Amino acid sequence: MKNDDNGFDNGIPNIFWLYLAGKFIQGLVKNIKGIYHEFPPKFWAVVGVSFIDHVGGTLLFPFFSLYITQKFNVGMTQAGIVLGLFSAFGLVGSMLGGALTDKFGRRKLIIFGLVFSAMSTLSLGFANSYTLLIPLAVVIGMLSDIAGPAHNAMIADLLPENKRQEGFGVLRVVGNMAWIIGPTIGGFVANKSFLALFIIDAVISSIVALLFFKFIPETKPQASAAVEHESLVKTFKGYNVALIDKAFMAFLAASILMGLVYGQMYNSLSVFLSRYHGIQPNGFGFLLTTSAIIVILFQFTTTRLVKNLPPFLMLGIGTLFYMVGFGMFGVVSAYWMFALAIIIITVGEMIIVPISSGLVANFAPADMRGRYMAVYGIAWGIPATIGPGAAGLILDNLNPNLLWYIGGGLCLMSAFGFYVLHLRLGKQTRFKLESIEADAAD
Repeated sequence: MKNDDNGFDNGIPNIFWLYLAGKFIQGLVKNIKGIYHEFPPKFWAVVGVSFIDHVGGTLLFPFFSLYITQKFNVGMTQAGIVLGLFSAFGLVGSMLGGALTDKFGRRKLIIFGLVFSAMSTLSLGFANSYTLLIPLAVVIGMLSDIAGPAHNAMIADLLPENKRQEGFGVLRVVGNMAWIIGPTIGGFVANKSFLALFIIDAVISSIVALLFFKFIPETKPQASAAVEHESLVKTFKGYNVALIDKAFMAFLAASILMGLVYGQMYNSLSVFLSRYHGIQPNGFGFLLTTSAIIVILFQFTTTRLVKNLPPFLMLGIGTLFYMVGFGMFGVVSAYWMFALAIIIITVGEMIIVPISSGLVANFAPADMRGRYMAVYGIAWGIPATIGPGAAGLILDNLNPNLLWYIGGGLCLMSAFGFYVLHLRLGKQTRFKLESIEADAAD
């Protein structure tokens, strides 16, 4: 099954890279000029500090597994345990953060999360034994993700309903720009010192916390007197509103199926391409860079094209792109076909991610956005917790192509779920269940 001629060294990708770089600069300047005045200044302030924070995260994240295996002389199984603990307890932290965001506001939670992230990053960098990583992963995983719902709730607060998809699309562009910058710098620093990566990330988190404190005001909507004075226990009980929202739960279930497949792009795909097709790390890195550049060039245009179309139908179509793209890995062997698969997946991604984030904000009553965002975190937390291990079992013990056949089937099931929601809800993007809200207020 090996394919030594992976296409990366024949000159064509280098020409393609130069072409994409030119298009990237041209498109970036045009997009910035066109969209800047369409959003409020507070939104751009949040985008700016988010970009700085993303650069810090992408400096470290791609090299964290390498750091664990090299410093502590353990295998990927042990590294996977640590990563799984981060994801599992991140879900707990997200649920805590959702309630606290709705109770105390977005700004305080975000600043706390950034300051704690700086301290915890340093603790990971100075850890001197693998066994110490286990309790650190539990505590850090929980508290570092506590501000996650607050970030998304703040964006929903700042933008009207008809601009939220585009706003989340802008955040995706910013995130992908960070993925181009961060790993490049991080790779250079990691060659000199892993500890330096942790220190730089901690410094960046501290800077972002200061910027948030100085420039970003609270955005939490004014709640009713009853909600404003409710107890913290009652705030946590408010999760019941999201959990009995049948449409939202169906949306969540379809998203989990989709997330189990999408997560493989950052977990098992590099191992699969290296082990069974001879694709070297630089070849895989080029695939991810290509995806990031496509998002930067075309995300905003894609979001505008689909924002007035039925959202659940668009999610179903986007998931079918995933089905085709991920399914291709099980049947093709040429490098250019792998690149085509990544492009197809990226098209689906550009449709799915902004619509999903916008829908969660629209499902939620204004005073429950943090909790809805936290529950939606399950759609990524569960796949991040169980996906890598399940994929490893298939790759190590069965026909490796089976991973992508199963992935294609899961995507088809997810797309069907979104289509059923489309049939039930049509073009609706606002889902306020008055009877449920009334029950929750009693």
